[in-house]
Amino acid sequence: MGHRCSALVLMLTLIAASAPGMAGSPPAFSGAEIQIIRDYYSHAHDDGGKAKSGKQKQNALPPGIAKNLARGKPLPPGIAKKALPGDLSRRLPPVREGYERIIVDGRVLLVEIATQVIHDILVDAIFD
Repeated sequence: MGHRCSALVLMLTLIAASAPGMAGSPPAFSGAEIQIIRDYYSHAHDDGGKAKSGKQKQNALPPGIAKNLARGKPLPPGIAKKALPGDLSRRLPPVREGYERIIVDGRVLLVEIATQVIHDILVDAIFD
């Protein structure tokens, strides 16, 4: 019986590790999420280029702080962050429990709520 039990545990561990959004896989934007976000912002900026002038806004953070917006690093304290627009959030699949999608300096970030560690970044999604 010990062999059966260990084989079952191994099988369940492999299934959990390979399933998207499960605890065994690292949190990151899926290909579908990236496409939805990029489509949303590309349509929001189909106004003859007027809204695209926001590209300058990406350089608004001081270089030292901008450098710290990276995977594996916590958000700098006091940094301005915004929630994704409600209609975009409704188009996206639910975010993994304990994480949130936010916008910081024209980037869409996937952040662990408890630690504020950045797990994924879409740099060019908003101001293409």
